[in-house]
Amino acid sequence: MKDRIYITKTDLERLQHILEGRTPATQEERNNIARLEGELDRAEVLSPDAAPSNVVTMHSDVRLKDLDTNEIKEYRLVFPGERVSGADCISVLAPIGTALLGYRTGSIIRWPVPKGIRRLQILKITQPSALLTA
Repeated sequence: MKDRIYITKTDLERLQHILEGRTPATQEERNNIARLEGELDRAEVLSPDAAPSNVVTMHSDVRLKDLDTNEIKEYRLVFPGERVSGADCISVLAPIGTALLGYRTGSIIRWPVPKGIRRLQILKITQPSALLTA
């Protein structure tokens, strides 16, 4: 059984709107959309102010450790096509982006990527509201 994940109502509504308007061009894109839809279907929906600060929401900065290489990277989870100045962005439609959404600090994520299974641990999360006050 997979861990419970959380999503804010605002993020869910925006993602559903984006997915409704997408026509996937490739099989890979269809697979990525299907994975995201599966994650959204199983997520517990919360009001934005009720989301715990240790949960990855859209626009969160996330520090990850690759458990196979010990490499540490930081990304901002964004909507498709978004870019944020000064941040390494990863789309929620990318396999790793989909994998991050809704998980908590300390979670270990196992997610299929073209070269096999990646095992990533979430070390730190900074949500968008915290970014505004920093």
